[in-house]
Order: sequence, then structure tokens, then C-alpha cells
Amino acid sequence: MRASVIQIAVDEGESVESRRRRVASLVREQAGADLVVLPELWTTGAFAYEEFGREAEPLEGPTYEAMAKAASDAGVWLHAGSVPERTASDSGSAAGDGPLYNTSLVFSPSGDLAAAYRKIHRFGFDKGEAVLMGAGAELVTVRLPQTVLGLSTCYDLRFPELFRGLVDAGAETLVVSAGWPERRRSHWTLLAQARAVENQSFVVACGTAGTHAGVPQAGHSIVVDPWGEVLAEAGADEEVLTVEFDPGKVATTREQFPALKDRLLGLEPPRRP
Repeated sequence: MRASVIQIAVDEGESVESRRRRVASLVREQAGADLVVLPELWTTGAFAYEEFGREAEPLEGPTYEAMAKAASDAGVWLHAGSVPERTASDSGSAAGDGPLYNTSLVFSPSGDLAAAYRKIHRFGFDKGEAVLMGAGAELVTVRLPQTVLGLSTCYDLRFPELFRGLVDAGAETLVVSAGWPERRRSHWTLLAQARAVENQSFVVACGTAGTHAGVPQAGHSIVVDPWGEVLAEAGADEEVLTVEFDPGKVATTREQFPALKDRLLGLEPPRRP
């Protein structure tokens, strides 16, 4: 299986529409890949909080349309990163004045929407994303011909129970779309490897380069195998990281070292004494 991880820069001075065209072109250049992954909130920047409301769009908005076409043109499965999604209000208004969500989109090689995942863990500690966006409530997996993807976004990476839930739902390749800050880059690498080892799964983690609203980004997108070995890692600048791996290694690893079968906690409600 061949994956292309597009680590783009999200810097000030480039319009959202210009960035959409540029990213769509990069996706088309990955024809021949099985999976292409984009980072979190690449239309606005993950730390450009003031842009969330201004640039929010409905699920089937301009980013959806551009990425669906790019996936179809390239003939690839595309995890199109995430966008600030504006939902309808509870009253059913068509004005799109409902809550915002940090929503990831996955498209099939025919350009059809295969899945949408609303980020569950919002970053900000009572400010920023944590107060501007609603929390998702559902774990999402996507079945590809070669593997089953489990979807997550940035801050989710710090919550192992989410990934264990994805594995219980059949995930074999854990995809992390992120806008991770440079000052915590060591955590990014450490947690990506930890999620791979503890779940005996591949981890494909895509971050951003550049600066979001004055916050330098970590870059260093990474692909990790089920034993925690780093198969490929990007640098700090914008680049496309391409790696080939054997999805069958997940089953082999779980057979050779069946740690997941020894789980005792979290499988059933605790018994009362």
C-alpha cells in the first residue's frame, strides 16, 4: 500500500481559495497512491481562531467540492484533512447558523464521500477551539480495499481510549490529521509511536508546516509501523512524504505478539464488590 502525506504550509498572505487550488493540484499529483492524507484545518490554520467563523462552510461546501474532484481526478482515497464545518441551527434554518465542528472528510477514488468525522477532543483549555467548536460524539472507521482506517484529529492523539475504541471497531491503520505546534513536537513523535505500539497498528500522521496565527508548526509528519518503527518522517518545511507499507503486517504482529488478547480493563463494566 502506498500512502502520500501532504504536509502543507498554512501561512498568512495566501487566500483560502488559492490554497484550495494549490492543495487540489498537489492531490492530483499523487495519482498512483492508494491513500493521500492532508492536515487539520488547512483552509484556515489550526490556531487562527478568528478565522473559524468567517471561513466556516457547510459539509458539502467549496472545500468538499474541490477535494471530491481532486480525489476523483487522481483516483485515490483521500483523507482531505479537516474544515470548520458550519451546521444548520436546531430550528432547521438553511442559513447555516448552527454550531461549528472541526470535521474531517474522506473521499473514495470516485470522489464520493466515504466518511466524515467530527473531532471529539477540542484543544484550548476553555478558550479557542474548545469554546468555538462543538465536540463530535462518534468514532469513525473507513474500509479501504487494503486496510481499515480509524480517523482522529490532532489533540485526539493524547487520548489513548479513542484509539483503542477504533481498534475495537476494526481499525488497522490509524490516521491523524493535525496542526501540531513546534514547541511540543517531541510529544507528537512520542505519541504517534505509542499509539502504534499499544494498538499494534500503522499510524499515518499528517501535520502542517509554516505558522498559524503566529504559532510555528511542528511539521515532521510521520508514518509508524505496528512495532513502533518509523517508516518515514518529514522535515519542518512543506513537503510530500510518500511511503509504501504492507497492511498485512498488522495481522502478523497481532498473531506474533497477541497483547491485545490479554486486555482486562475496558472490556466490560467493572463488577461491584
